[in-house]
Amino acid sequence: MVSKIKPYKDSDLGKKEQVTKMFDTISGDYDGLNRVISFGIDVKWRKKVVEMVGDTQPKTILDIATGTGDLAIALAKTNAEKIVGFDISSGMLEIGKAKIKKKGLELKIDMVLGDSEQMPFKDDTFDAITVAFGIRNFETLEKGLKEILRVLKPNGVFVILETSMPTKFPYLQGYKFYTKHVLPLIGKVFSKDKSAYSYLSESASDFPYGEALNNILRKTGFNNVRDYPQTFGAATIYTSSK
Repeated sequence: MVSKIKPYKDSDLGKKEQVTKMFDTISGDYDGLNRVISFGIDVKWRKKVVEMVGDTQPKTILDIATGTGDLAIALAKTNAEKIVGFDISSGMLEIGKAKIKKKGLELKIDMVLGDSEQMPFKDDTFDAITVAFGIRNFETLEKGLKEILRVLKPNGVFVILETSMPTKFPYLQGYKFYTKHVLPLIGKVFSKDKSAYSYLSESASDFPYGEALNNILRKTGFNNVRDYPQTFGAATIYTSSK
């Protein structure tokens, strides 16, 4: 599956290159804008992911699309021996490295630059793999998921945190208005990249969620697939295993 929505619709670059360029550009604004556009609720969602992963007592964790490292840093609370934050944007990783150094977590967390659809890790490497608000940016979803399945250990846990669509009134109507009108406006006012937050809202609306994503995970080869809607369905946590 290849998403039709790209950050720069007039660009000759592929989606992967466009996403990299976009996140490099907005990396300095990203953390602050995330807190604003989610009203800080994204922090609560990440805590739930950490709890779910921590329950499995992993020794090694891979956080894909780690960005500035928010989830990788939070996962340090699981007492994992090694956490790898992996991202295609060098700009986002540099911000993350500074945050990790400030917290004294350099020995526990490595930040690695690379493509999630072609990762430099051996088969069956990680006890747990996470992706927060990044899976919809994969150029080819199924290819990325197969690569995740490859590097996940047997019986390992895979947890996704991603935006989704509320289904009940009035949350659905409020969500649509906010993502279509308010979120892009905030991005235009506060971000260096005026189209970035329009892309983020459009891609969130376009991406499969709930049972649709569950079925894609099952088709890829993941087992024990479950989804847990958060905050009236504005986001969803998906868990599965190998």
